[in-house]
Amino acid sequence: MRQYFLRLSLPAAMWNLRSLSCLLLLCFSVTTVAAQRTNSETTKWLTLNGDAPLVIALGGFSGLFPDSSYDAYMVAMETSLANVIAWCDVQLTKDGVGICLPDLKLDNASDIDVYFKNKETKYSVNGVPMQGWFSIDFNFKDLAPVTLRQGVFSRTPKFDGTQQKILTVLDVVNKVKPPGLWLNIQHDTFFSQHNLSMRSFIISLSRSVIVNYISSPEVNFLKSIVSRFNPLVTKLVFRFLGQGDIEPSTNQTYGSLLKNLTFIKTFASGILVPKTYIWPVDNSLYLQPHTSLVLDAHKEGLQIFASEFVNDVPFAYNYSYDPATEYLSFIDNGDFSVDGVLSDFPITPSATIDCFTHLGKNDKPQAKLLIITSEGASGDYPGCTDLAYTKAAMDGADVLDCPVQMSKDGIPFCLGSINLIDKTTVAQSPFGNIGSAVPELNVTNGIFTFNLTWDEIKSLKPAISNPWSEFRLYRNPKARNDGSFVSLVDFLTYAKNATTVSGVMISIENAVYLAKHGYGVTAAVLEALSNTAYNNQSAKKVMIQSTDSSVLKEFRKSHYELVYRVADDISDIESSTISEIKSFASSVIVTKKSVFPSEEQFLIGQTDVVQKLQSSNLPVYARLFNNEFVSQAWDFFSDSSVEINNYISGAGIDGVITEFPGTAARYRS
Repeated sequence: MRQYFLRLSLPAAMWNLRSLSCLLLLCFSVTTVAAQRTNSETTKWLTLNGDAPLVIALGGFSGLFPDSSYDAYMVAMETSLANVIAWCDVQLTKDGVGICLPDLKLDNASDIDVYFKNKETKYSVNGVPMQGWFSIDFNFKDLAPVTLRQGVFSRTPKFDGTQQKILTVLDVVNKVKPPGLWLNIQHDTFFSQHNLSMRSFIISLSRSVIVNYISSPEVNFLKSIVSRFNPLVTKLVFRFLGQGDIEPSTNQTYGSLLKNLTFIKTFASGILVPKTYIWPVDNSLYLQPHTSLVLDAHKEGLQIFASEFVNDVPFAYNYSYDPATEYLSFIDNGDFSVDGVLSDFPITPSATIDCFTHLGKNDKPQAKLLIITSEGASGDYPGCTDLAYTKAAMDGADVLDCPVQMSKDGIPFCLGSINLIDKTTVAQSPFGNIGSAVPELNVTNGIFTFNLTWDEIKSLKPAISNPWSEFRLYRNPKARNDGSFVSLVDFLTYAKNATTVSGVMISIENAVYLAKHGYGVTAAVLEALSNTAYNNQSAKKVMIQSTDSSVLKEFRKSHYELVYRVADDISDIESSTISEIKSFASSVIVTKKSVFPSEEQFLIGQTDVVQKLQSSNLPVYARLFNNEFVSQAWDFFSDSSVEINNYISGAGIDGVITEFPGTAARYRS
């Protein structure tokens, strides 16, 4: 099996010399992977024609670069499947030139308002008044100085003002040379009202250019051109808008038209629908049962494409912020597959189709990677609870971790913080008034594990971690207080009996402070390991982790793997420091930024910390991997799998510490 791993050289001016050349996940061919998984190259997709779903790049790679810019299209071509389709939203200028821009209002994706401050106008679009700068008010040559910019304010503006000019449709064809071309005609009626004919433009263009797909939400437009195109060459696709929106030609809602696919088949060979038409979500952002639409469309002989796929906005909590998991629910669920997906981040569906589909439970790992949890599957359930550990084991974690804390009555148990306020509902409990400051622990207001007995702690509810709540990204709200706390002995017993788990990692912090107050945490850990017979077995790996070298030295006589965690970001490491670490540890945990440092969410290079440690026979694990896109540098395209790939294939780390072990396990497969 070949895995393609390349450095994409982009213009230095575009990256402002601030970003490492992108390290991209370009995966295996579908047939090669299928052959290795099933010994058969005839894996059938549940699409209409049995072929793999298509990836349609919305304005190119518009999730990062300005929509419809040259760079957006070129990066999409470099990072996607070989048959990726370039999507162009066609607008017409005053002199009838077809340009690619995502919106009728040019100011939504360009700096036209800077050059033509007094050219703002107001028009009625399908009965709705809109104000801005419209293509119909400018000849194409007027637009020469205008540059494109990112139209989504939550995305990086780094590539605005990089001389990305407005492209004509012919520019995309001749300069980008995409494998396939999809033209979307969103507002034919509007242009007709202003004496511009989209029909004439499309028919004229087709005389010299192969257009693979033409879509429109307007029935009359597609009807007007259906007789002019060979469906074997150009497929017409009816685009559905919101179910309550009115289609201007028929004056029916799109929801009503959805019930008459036989009618749609008279002028189109496919439909394009928002993804919620297929997998609805409720008001709480949880999935509802899928509809029968894909099967209904296929029964009618219609291809069906799904839209509105983006990596950098919240989507259904069921997907655990993993965009590849969402794509899999549309293309590899065992019941149906859409025929294509429209995405702002085409690398993700490309990798999903090429790498992550048709995986079986018995498939051999394709990458050497140790998957260590951070408080279990704490991205899905409150950390260190029975539910978090059970989910982590089911998801394919190798090593379950337990950050050990001590209760008032000396019971060691698993919790991610010595301060109960961080991980439980103690502040809302009868114990909420016993808070205090402990400068030695850098806590100004805390209710500590050693303030309550184990029974009192068990009476509390756990609280799920929401590290990115400032971005309004919350984890599994329905399970925010689910699960039960587990003692260290119960944790060790569960891990020992979990057949899919190969080991445990016990984390010990604040040992010196606890010892001063009569809590021997290292002795408690050794006793628990002995009581559960971990001390005289080799079937399960035991890792002892700490940022305190004195803690690890207490375990030197054991056969356990001693793991030193470097808490701070480092850019280099001296040989003398490595030698010192080797005197008390057998492996090292470093931060992600110690491998790929970044500034303003862009990578600025790669250190040699990993290579230096490994050259001294110290395995290196990196932390902390999350699925939420805001946790990743922009270079990783808001895709947790791309990020993991860079650390494994690019930096060569030996394992990941993650709150979402399922994502890492799927990558490894």
